[in-house]
Amino acid sequence: MLTIKRVPTVVSNYQEDVCEPLGCGRNCLGHCCLPVSKLPLYAFKRDATSPNGSSSTAEDPSSGFFLHFLILGEWEDRMSRGLFRYDVTACETRVIPGEYGFIAQFNEGRHLKKRPTEFRVDRVLQPFDHGKFNFTKVGQEEVLFRFEAGGDSRSQFFESAPVSSTNPPNVVAINVSPIEYGHVLLIPRVLECLPQRIDPESFLVALHMAAEAASPYFRLGYNSLGAFATINHLHFQAYYLAMPFPVEKAPTERITITKSLSDRGVKISQLLNYPVRGLVFEGGNTLRDLSDVVASSCMCLQGNNIPFNLLISDSGRRVFLFPQCYAEKQALGEVSQELLDTQVNPAAWEISGHMVLKRNKDFEEASEAYAWRLLSEVSLSKERFQEVKAYISDATRLEESKEEIDANENKGTLQASPLATHLQEGFLFFIE
Repeated sequence: MLTIKRVPTVVSNYQEDVCEPLGCGRNCLGHCCLPVSKLPLYAFKRDATSPNGSSSTAEDPSSGFFLHFLILGEWEDRMSRGLFRYDVTACETRVIPGEYGFIAQFNEGRHLKKRPTEFRVDRVLQPFDHGKFNFTKVGQEEVLFRFEAGGDSRSQFFESAPVSSTNPPNVVAINVSPIEYGHVLLIPRVLECLPQRIDPESFLVALHMAAEAASPYFRLGYNSLGAFATINHLHFQAYYLAMPFPVEKAPTERITITKSLSDRGVKISQLLNYPVRGLVFEGGNTLRDLSDVVASSCMCLQGNNIPFNLLISDSGRRVFLFPQCYAEKQALGEVSQELLDTQVNPAAWEISGHMVLKRNKDFEEASEAYAWRLLSEVSLSKERFQEVKAYISDATRLEESKEEIDANENKGTLQASPLATHLQEGFLFFIE
């Protein structure tokens, strides 16, 4: 019998054996595999002097939509590969009748197939545990691209770039249990194995992602431990929803701030007539101006063991901060059985008005009264909120005043986002 042995063609003395496995062989995001890998790289522009809110995308919207195309094109590719645990596009969604326009989604798959919580819920700050699930165990097929600060005044995309062994990368990966279309995770400095806690640099990266996406329908959310984060490895969530969140339409009351903050262009307000008490940070002469104020507020809450959620809105121009106490009330037996039976854990998306419901009965019967009742249980009492605001005041130097801002001022401009298109391979893109 004649046996033919296949031998690879060698075209260079320095040609590497492509069949030789690298790292642990699982092609994961751990120290074993990631430093010897190549991944797509989106290098965002790092311009500390450009004012927040007056970028070139306002003059030429199409120039700022590259990240939008990239996220959705890559996300759809992973969907076609069957990497998600269920088809989120089949989940039914409706706007609940009423003044606020709460949004209800029936998502049974997320309840049945979501990763379980593996840590205590009564501590906002907990050490990273390598024995628990964390994102270094994720396969690289779930990664869409790296998201790093570039050294130029324009954004760039590289289809394949080696991972630095000295600079732990920020990665954008799919959420395999998605809530909405384009649901992704931003994992800052993944190899550093940071616990779920806000720090100034990581939060600034999240703001940059919102600004680069340049779509009012793309928001980022953050849940602290004790406020329904399910993984103690630093991450932000993000997805597209082509309608305003109810909280984005809520009226606010301006809070006077010190001159030093005012000179940096930051405005801080308090939500009015909304079931969850919260603060709104907006403006800033630069993204860092806004980022530093919000990060300082979050670090203050973390240090005082106060759970909280964040919503980054309006392409990074506005950030909503919600201190909350639902998990504490659950532990104390202060939440009604009716609400507990819905098994809804009110995190950033639910608090902002997108109610993810796990039972068809709850979806069919969802009303504004139900949404208000649930979110009211999330909110701090008026007295407790004043105490928490005093903590934040020490961190950001607030001085309260009574200047009501009309809801119309907070709506922003919702423009139609372009449809996703798949990218051609083999090109280096520059985005002004």
